[in-house]
Amino acid sequence: MSDRIYLKELPAYQNQKDSYPASISKNPYYDMEQIPSPVMRKEIAAFIIYRSTQVGIARVYSDRQLFNKLCRFLQAHSGRAKSLRDKEPDTWIRQLKGWMFQEKLPLVEYSFSPYGSEHRAKAREIVYLEKLLEFLAPEDIRPEQEKDIWKLEKLDIPIRFNPIKTCKTLIFTKILQPEIREEVKKGIYLNLQTEAIACVQKELTAIRRFSAYLHKQYPKVSSCKEIDRKLLEEYLIYLKTEATETKHFHADLNRLRALLDSIGKICEYHNLECLFLPRDIPPTPKAEFKAYSDGELKRLNAALVEMDEQVARLMIIHQMLGTRISDTLTLEPNCLYEKDGVTIIRIRQMKTKTYEKPISEELAALIRKAISYTRERYGETTYIFVDANEPRQALRYSTLQNQVVNMLREKNLLDDNGEPFGFGTHMYRHTYGVKLTEMHLDDWTIAKLLGHSSVNNVKYYRRMSNQLLADETRRIRHRQSQIILENLDGWEDEYAKIREDDSLE
Repeated sequence: MSDRIYLKELPAYQNQKDSYPASISKNPYYDMEQIPSPVMRKEIAAFIIYRSTQVGIARVYSDRQLFNKLCRFLQAHSGRAKSLRDKEPDTWIRQLKGWMFQEKLPLVEYSFSPYGSEHRAKAREIVYLEKLLEFLAPEDIRPEQEKDIWKLEKLDIPIRFNPIKTCKTLIFTKILQPEIREEVKKGIYLNLQTEAIACVQKELTAIRRFSAYLHKQYPKVSSCKEIDRKLLEEYLIYLKTEATETKHFHADLNRLRALLDSIGKICEYHNLECLFLPRDIPPTPKAEFKAYSDGELKRLNAALVEMDEQVARLMIIHQMLGTRISDTLTLEPNCLYEKDGVTIIRIRQMKTKTYEKPISEELAALIRKAISYTRERYGETTYIFVDANEPRQALRYSTLQNQVVNMLREKNLLDDNGEPFGFGTHMYRHTYGVKLTEMHLDDWTIAKLLGHSSVNNVKYYRRMSNQLLADETRRIRHRQSQIILENLDGWEDEYAKIREDDSLE
């Protein structure tokens, strides 16, 4: 085999129409001569080629740094091993950590969310070796649903994904009771056939928390058939008095109930029937219904247009469409068509169903420009707004959030109350709905333009519109009162009572 693997020869480069010229134009490569064993060279070469079919060329380019560190590690610690299969994966990982410690490389990486919360993750060097060893591992021929880690692509049922969020596996290893773990697999497999993957992930989170509680408080409980009402009530008390993982357990308990119901049905555990009572689930905390003012929109948009041009287009299109952010990020290149001289857009809603509505020519031109931008750089793609590292996938919500929040912080943008702006993508939808009510459209038309299947939620937009009008009227009245009071200065004493009259305030 060749001693070099050039990036321009890899599938990731061939699949991308316009790669990053500043880096790729220098014809970078993987230097396979650094690997101490011919067998290892073949193994790692196969992994590099496979990985280039899974990620974009930018990721393959940055992977070279990890590859070079891996080569240095193998030169120091491969010993008599001729193949990466000659040692157990845990041994390789342990040795890598020891080598990284000697090289003063961090074993963990810390990152911060846009709002400051800290996240801790394995170092990229460790993750890269784990992926390599997983690629080389003998294939597990068991049915996927019998494993403790499911690869969703290998399941024999269609999965309802949200393209703007990554989910490739479901992990059951943190369910500490082996028998409960197997019961949960059956319930999750059943729910996957009717529920979105996001709901199933929440069910796993809920059952992991419940499993940890059982492990600590009821170590003898090994199966869901041993769960009774008394045990559940004690768990509910624990959540209210001791648990600190989250402030509200409404969604957590709802998903736990759904999963236990499915386990009860498929395993015929009658003790799980009617285990929960209606009063067990706390009410959903009421969120404040907010919308942007015209002044806030002007300040936001003035800053947005200074960002990367495609990100700026995305955010302007998002507010002009009045869609959910997941619906905007999954717009497809063929979403526009003409009908009776009017441009119609087809919007695929993640939460409900696809719907269509007419749009202005200005908005249509902006969307066409975004389509052209992506096509020129990445060729034909599934979505208009794509991940630069993996153009086959939609732009991640977290990627967009990081970019916008960083911009807001750098510019120190404040809302009308003097508070820093957050990443309020759904507030654009609220503002859009409020503007529709101010145009005196009927409820059914507003619901159709928002993609709602009924008019039930339109009342919230009308209520917000009335509140904004009342606030604006109050400010105008206050200013008029101030003018009147200023003009009364110097007049006779009979006007003193007017100055003291609270009704002017």
